[in-house]
Amino acid sequence: MLKQQADALTKNIFIVQITTIMTIQQAQTDVDQWIKTTGVRYFNELTNLGILMEEIGELSRLMVRKYGEQSYKKSDALPSSEDDGRKMLGDEMADVLWVLFCLANQTGVDLTDALQKNFEKKNSRDATRHLENEKLK
Repeated sequence: MLKQQADALTKNIFIVQITTIMTIQQAQTDVDQWIKTTGVRYFNELTNLGILMEEIGELSRLMVRKYGEQSYKKSDALPSSEDDGRKMLGDEMADVLWVLFCLANQTGVDLTDALQKNFEKKNSRDATRHLENEKLK
């Protein structure tokens, strides 16, 4: 019986999806490569800042309707399911990241280094701040 099960398993083909974890540096590089090949060139920094604000506004619109007190308007694209709502939020968050990566590339900011330094700052400045905050207890 075990031999038959083992033979059956060896005849099956298993497809394994390998998920690659993208680093911040890789994302910056990939966005830069896409801009330089498919996107032709970067918009100027102020245009990208305006686009970033637009994207944050789109994310905000979804968030205040899903988690806040505003209701959806008739003209809003309504999520058909909880999963669809997460996909919509994820898409808007990715749009924000995309433009942020563009701005970082344009201004020579290494976001990996900047984020690491930000963690260091928060760990030293805010080491006990939130633990001692009565409002958070």
